[in-house]
Amino acid sequence: MRTSIDILAPEVRADPYPHYARLRRDLPVCFAEPGGMWLVSRHDDIMAVLRDPVRFSSQGFRAVWEPPWLGYNPLAHSILALDGPGHARLRALASRSLGPRAVARLEPAIRARADALLTDLGGDVELVSTFAAPLPAYVIATLLGLDESLGPRFKQWADDFLSVTPEPLDAAHAARVKTTIAELSAYLRAVIADRRRAPIDDTVSELTRAELDGQRLGDAEILEFMVAVLLGGLETTTHLIATSALFLAARPDLWARLRSEPAAIPAFVEEMLRFDGPSQSLPRFTTCDVPLAGVTIPAGALVLALVGSAGRDERRFADPDRFDLDRGASGAVNFGHGVHFCLGAALARMEAQIALDALVRRFARAERLPGPIAYNRTMTVRGPVTAPLRLLPG
Repeated sequence: MRTSIDILAPEVRADPYPHYARLRRDLPVCFAEPGGMWLVSRHDDIMAVLRDPVRFSSQGFRAVWEPPWLGYNPLAHSILALDGPGHARLRALASRSLGPRAVARLEPAIRARADALLTDLGGDVELVSTFAAPLPAYVIATLLGLDESLGPRFKQWADDFLSVTPEPLDAAHAARVKTTIAELSAYLRAVIADRRRAPIDDTVSELTRAELDGQRLGDAEILEFMVAVLLGGLETTTHLIATSALFLAARPDLWARLRSEPAAIPAFVEEMLRFDGPSQSLPRFTTCDVPLAGVTIPAGALVLALVGSAGRDERRFADPDRFDLDRGASGAVNFGHGVHFCLGAALARMEAQIALDALVRRFARAERLPGPIAYNRTMTVRGPVTAPLRLLPG
């Protein structure tokens, strides 16, 4: 079963959900051309993929992020792309930095930074560069002990890393991505060397000292882990905040409700993750022939579990194309599932909740400024490149 859908086409990036609906109806498991990958679009089939790391290996991330034209990409060798004992070893270390207690300690600082970023905002603004990206950049810099002044560079580095596709857009794109990988790797290697010489109270220092089963992490493992945290923590949360703000600008009734009922903000974030979350696909690599939904996916195939489609599956959610703040339904898989469930999920949720709370408290409403919204072009996450808004004071 084949489809001609191009998930990176501008019209699909602008609104992928009608395309997902057609796949769920007609071709729930299919081979996509162009791209040469298998798409899985129904909720239950996606859950079957995510629950089976033996037959659906996370090596799929390596296939996506380290195509032949690119060469070594540290993200493709990070915890995201590991299975089995290697994944478990790094996950145990990572949970110390991203566990509930560690996240809770960051909350007061995140609230203070969110309020500070909004202090000088008002009127016509571009929210991605002024708020949606700087807030998670601050959090990641704090978490990893990085130079906060490099926040704008972090965003550019993340955009370039995640723009990797099976074929480069052109020679300039290929050169830019390779330069970015070299620049970020050099910066992080310098940070690791500095922490080995003079440890401080931060995650990187802890990683240089940590031992599991009598083994310490090498510099390459630490660098790859830092790249995963930096890129995952920055891009996902930036897109979640920006997408939420644009949505609320189009729904003044919801803006007013959150302003008067801040306790509803966590429910809003959960429904947004289902309705239009930043993660759109999770890549996997088949280790054997796998029958799924009446189709056999061959061994050695790249599979994209379309988690963005899972959230709109009419078999799982009633009236799925309607945003319902009172839905109270669980089942969204934007952060994955099972042994590879995103370690940063709690932090991303908290950042988004704090950001939206600060935004609706400070401004009575927002209006979207005229003009089309461009979306990024990546295989895994989706979000607006810019969010032009008019913020009106209360």
